[in-house]
Amino acid sequence: MTVARTAAIALVGLDGTVVDVEADLTDQQPDLRIIGLGDRALSEAAQRVTNACMNSGLPLPRRRITVNLIPADFPKHGAAFDLAIAVAALASAGVLDAASVARSVHIGELGLDGRVRAVPGVLPAVMAAARRGCGRVVVPRANLTEAQLVPGIDVVGVADLRATAVLHGAELEADDPGDTVPTAVSDAADDDPPVADSAELADVVGQDAAVEALVVAAAGAHHVLMSGPPGAGKTMLARRLPALLPALDDDAALTAAAVASLSGRRVSRLQRTPPLEAPHHSASVAALVGGGSRTVRPGAISRASGGVLFLDEAGEFPSSVLDALRQPLERGAIEIHRMGVVAAFPARFQLVLATNPCPCGNHGVRGALCECPPSAIRRYRARLSGPLLDRIDIEMRMTRVTRVPHSRGRMSSADARERVRGARERAARRLRETPWTVNAEIDGAWLRQGPHAPTSDVRAPLDAALERGLLTLRAYDRVLRVAWSVADLAGHDRLTGDDIGRALYLKRGMAA
Repeated sequence: MTVARTAAIALVGLDGTVVDVEADLTDQQPDLRIIGLGDRALSEAAQRVTNACMNSGLPLPRRRITVNLIPADFPKHGAAFDLAIAVAALASAGVLDAASVARSVHIGELGLDGRVRAVPGVLPAVMAAARRGCGRVVVPRANLTEAQLVPGIDVVGVADLRATAVLHGAELEADDPGDTVPTAVSDAADDDPPVADSAELADVVGQDAAVEALVVAAAGAHHVLMSGPPGAGKTMLARRLPALLPALDDDAALTAAAVASLSGRRVSRLQRTPPLEAPHHSASVAALVGGGSRTVRPGAISRASGGVLFLDEAGEFPSSVLDALRQPLERGAIEIHRMGVVAAFPARFQLVLATNPCPCGNHGVRGALCECPPSAIRRYRARLSGPLLDRIDIEMRMTRVTRVPHSRGRMSSADARERVRGARERAARRLRETPWTVNAEIDGAWLRQGPHAPTSDVRAPLDAALERGLLTLRAYDRVLRVAWSVADLAGHDRLTGDDIGRALYLKRGMAA
């Protein structure tokens, strides 16, 4: 029998499809031909595989080898199929044990010298293999640590093609793994996903109202807009928000690690601290929400899923980039459509926007001179569109601190984190028979008509604001969600008029 089979994983977003890689050896003109709807990187795999086999002391027979990737109508991208193609070709020639090869999934790029190079996306690929009941996955040794984060599957790390051949019964001596230096995904790859700034909340002084509003945001996973002049402490506050949030559970931490792996970062352990992403204001739509011409990569909103997306100098972002956030903010996910495939990524993040009042930052600031013409101020503020602002739960107008305090802030990070933990536990108990876990996720109809809906006299100020056109119905529901976070922090079982009033105060942007 000249046909040998193994498997590889084709990733579309975080979803992986098992691809059968079959190789057939025939008595025709020597050639290695790859079919099955591969991209340019896959078409070049034939030369990489041929040279890698030759330089590893495992030359392919001088006959025609046809490698078919099944399903043939499913697009396949990247060089991560190299190892599977080489193993299937060698097995078809009888060099490797065909049964051992068929029981394994192979992931990795080959160098011309036979080294198995690391590739992005190994963690979600191994997760996909585990979900589909595959017994063993062979990965680059440089990716072994992240692949072992997936429970319930046998993972083997190999440094080169010779080590892979020995694994499958080839009668040759494998090179010493210590002689091979693991190859990074890219020169810019980090050892781990970046973790949030661990600075202390008590370092924020003179902004007690803003600190309290940040605690409310953390308690209910609410989106926040902070506006104020430079030096008011907007960035300082935003970078302390992740430290107030509960640690990620196993599923959320594994998803965050999978997104980081697919982004090209090296992952060595599960990070429990919620991620913080802070892209520069020159970021494109694709950089923010994800994209790519061939391989679809996650954007900043997916890397921030489970944590915080902080857009500093939000007024400098193009309107088209900011408006691309509107749908993910509502759905908690993003789907990117490309020809023949739809890549889905998580996007359940807390959005924190920080902006100046005008391009120079001095508009309305006491003692400062603003030279921006009215038209420039209007254009600057118009970057944050009405539909986007309607999706913001808390708006804080901050001023500069005018007096040097002689003590630290009133609330430490540990105290705030404990308050947030208690508030989320109360919310979880109230929502235990619903599909939601935090206040920001609750459906508007349930808020208004469910068993915990406020009475007419309690919601009277909110109804009056809606009648006067100060709120849309979406904003009405968002105020109710914030009101429940205020109530959870205060230990209330039902909404009170004070809770509604405080939530309206935060939504109207008067928190300073």
